[in-house]
Amino acid sequence: MTMPQLIRIRWAVRATLLLGVAASIAANVLHANGNPISQTIAAWPPLALLLTVELVSRVPVHRRDLAVLRVVATVGISGIAAWVSYWHMAGVAARYGETGASPYLLPISVDGLIVVASICLVELGGRIREATEPAAAEPEPQHQATVTRLSVLPANGLVRPGTNGAAR
Repeated sequence: MTMPQLIRIRWAVRATLLLGVAASIAANVLHANGNPISQTIAAWPPLALLLTVELVSRVPVHRRDLAVLRVVATVGISGIAAWVSYWHMAGVAARYGETGASPYLLPISVDGLIVVASICLVELGGRIREATEPAAAEPEPQHQATVTRLSVLPANGLVRPGTNGAAR
């Protein structure tokens, strides 16, 4: 894939992630009590997840132990966001007429979309970094000295028979 294609795909994946987060925020706010403080608190987990995913996908790994810690923290934040958003969205879906299993499955489709888009962003970030960073693993080509025999012509430019123009 070319760099412009990777960048276009990354923007499409970001838009998909934003759509999932917007749906999650909307459900959380609809389900919260009708005051701005409750609604702000309900909107926070999906926003925290969005910001965390952007950080993980954009910041390159420098130390493996810190990268593992960052991923563990992201998993924790995403778990909290998924739990809170799941119950908010299930409550909203039931309130607005979804019956049977639908209110319980609908949140999984939103959270699943967010998970897939998050993983795609991290993968695309790595591919883009690989394509833009100079190849450190490739050794520089070795220059070999080339010995060339130079022929020296006499000052008058005439070549003596049997010498091929080479001075002795």
